[in-house]
Amino acid sequence: MASSAALAEVPVVLKATDIITTQSGKLQGKVLPSGVQAWFGVPYAQAPLRELRWKAPQPVNWPGLFHADRMAPQCIQPLRNSNINHYFSHEATSEDCLYMNIWAPEAAKADDGLPVVVWIHGGGFTIGSPSMAIYGGEPLAEKGVITISIAYRLGILGFMAHPELTVQSPDGAPGNYGLMDQLAALRWIKQNIKQFGGDPDNVTIAGQSAGSASVSYLQLSPLGKGLISKAVGMSGSAFMFPMTSRQDAEQTGLAIQSHFKAENINALRHISADQILKAQRDCQLGCSGSFKAGPVVDGYVLPAQPAALFADKAGSDIPVMIGFTRDEGFSPLGGVKSKAELTALVNQLYPGKADELLSRFAINTDAEAIRAGKDMARDSTLGLSMWRWSQAQTENLTSPVFPYVFARVHPYTAGITFADHDPKTAGVYHTADVPYWLGTLDALNIYRETRTYTAFDRALSDAMQQAIVSFARSGKPALPDGKKWAPFSPDSPKVVMWGSGDRIFQTVPWPNAEDMTFYADNPVMMTPPAPAKEGPRARD
Repeated sequence: MASSAALAEVPVVLKATDIITTQSGKLQGKVLPSGVQAWFGVPYAQAPLRELRWKAPQPVNWPGLFHADRMAPQCIQPLRNSNINHYFSHEATSEDCLYMNIWAPEAAKADDGLPVVVWIHGGGFTIGSPSMAIYGGEPLAEKGVITISIAYRLGILGFMAHPELTVQSPDGAPGNYGLMDQLAALRWIKQNIKQFGGDPDNVTIAGQSAGSASVSYLQLSPLGKGLISKAVGMSGSAFMFPMTSRQDAEQTGLAIQSHFKAENINALRHISADQILKAQRDCQLGCSGSFKAGPVVDGYVLPAQPAALFADKAGSDIPVMIGFTRDEGFSPLGGVKSKAELTALVNQLYPGKADELLSRFAINTDAEAIRAGKDMARDSTLGLSMWRWSQAQTENLTSPVFPYVFARVHPYTAGITFADHDPKTAGVYHTADVPYWLGTLDALNIYRETRTYTAFDRALSDAMQQAIVSFARSGKPALPDGKKWAPFSPDSPKVVMWGSGDRIFQTVPWPNAEDMTFYADNPVMMTPPAPAKEGPRARD
């Protein structure tokens, strides 16, 4: 029989069903069938209701025991039809939505010092949820990291500025409530993640699309210092769109007030969230004075435009792993069907410069024109956005950039159709890489089989997950077979290309890197995909 002293030396494994004491209160979660421990719907801030609407998130405390065993409602947003590509059925919505989901490895225990990966969802700052199945943290937790997904306020409720809000803010900073929510979640993680087995000084933030842009904004914000140690950005950055000035954002807030015939900001706080959402949807579909959700140069969370913040070294000098997919692009060039159509559209978008751009491609057939159009659409929008992030970091900071391109076309099930997505032409679309990075391939088959995955897809996803896990641990993403991932170099820019042909990965030159100067000198307005005719916007 073992002595009591010997038994005392055996580490006690944390179980989610144990009661954990956080600075906000006592918490109890659940153990998933895989053995992964989970805490769902954990509050990280007070509900932003009534007088807290359009205010910075406030610390939360709860009495008694909080049962963190189910997902919380997603933040107020347009709902999705069930016949679109990314439909996951989690459609409960509420203005009370500042929650996070936490997954920990089966054997994790308090003070284990495990790396932490925090996922920030995309959706154009108007839709999305940390509880969508494609963002699940269970697979990465099985590989040894604490994984967290966080919610943040969206649309008008997350990003509206107003002169009265500027006066009411102790920091004179209106508008960036969604980013303030993300920062509040990171502060909660910093204070409490030890209890779940995580290292508060080793937190990697990751996101896609607007989530990736958020990652770059958090890297640039002075308020992010000390909260993040690494960043992963997938198809989006602070360089996607110029940030709105505080003055212009305040004028939009006044227009919203006028729309509702509200006497002041307090009267606006009494307007029901569904009416605010309706006004926002109408504007997205074409009303005058439309609301553009997104960050504002507020002088506090974001004191200046991205290039200036990089030059001033205002934010966090941390390693980043960033990239894009092969066929995504927020430009009409991605949809051309012929050489004639491409030529006409390039002349329209780049008057006086069209011949210079067209001469960079071999375009003798309609098929070559279609491929060139996709490349132009990608490189002039999301490709350029990630290139500028890579350049700005390399020029101004000391930490490395590890760039990638994702090139795997999903293996669609024969005969499958979607209201917002044509498998025959979608290619490697915006968001196509997410389930591979997070190991959530089967999320796309929950309600009907839409993909018929192969052993190659599983191996590709495993390798990409391992890259994130190794990056979270050490700041250096691992590649299969012990290969090295070369950091970005402006003189000889290379990327890791995932899933091209029958290759899990290969290192190749950055696609069309020589064209980036042309696109930077001749910017065109990005045109995110229009809402599907059958329902709300469904791009992330």
